[in-house]
Amino acid sequence: MSAITYYNDLFQTRQKGMKVLVACEYSGVVRNAFLARGHDAWSCDLLRSEDGSNRHITGDAREILNDGWDLLMVAHPPCTRLCNSGVRWLSKPPPGRTAEEMQRELREGADLFSAFWNAPIDRICIENPVMHKHAKALIVNYREFSQSIQPWQFGHGETKRTCFWLEDLPLLKPTDIVSGREQRVFRMPPGPQRWKERSRFYPGIAKAMAEQWG
Repeated sequence: MSAITYYNDLFQTRQKGMKVLVACEYSGVVRNAFLARGHDAWSCDLLRSEDGSNRHITGDAREILNDGWDLLMVAHPPCTRLCNSGVRWLSKPPPGRTAEEMQRELREGADLFSAFWNAPIDRICIENPVMHKHAKALIVNYREFSQSIQPWQFGHGETKRTCFWLEDLPLLKPTDIVSGREQRVFRMPPGPQRWKERSRFYPGIAKAMAEQWG
């Protein structure tokens, strides 16, 4: 979608409810959950929308943070260099990479998180794994995450600890505790699409967000 089309649609909308930005999402899972509840929801990512929705902005979400998102932003910034599980690569880079590249990507990841965390939006949720101390030190106005959840608390029989940094939002309450503790994401085989599947958000959690925060 072009910037002109996006602004025309944005200011002509007559939907009731909140104007919701879902940043760093190409799948539309969270965006569609809020749309289903009647909100003016938009996703934004460097990648095109996976479902071809006209409710998707292809570009850098930081460029539209000041565009009147009056109540809520849900952001899924890339976590590769921020998460505690990958801290080892900062001192011993993976094959074919350099320490300088790792440090640059760490700074870029921290800058993106900082932009979202300090955005001029009343209610904010940022989703990421547990962070290492080097990432925390680089994030502006950092504070510890508000809660951590598991997919099996929302109807998905899997384990993948996810943390939420919340601003003016209540803790998300479990909606459907199910059996099963499969580490599906962790056990995914290597492949060109592995990163996309690992980052895919769970519909049960997205639905809970829309119901409880919308």
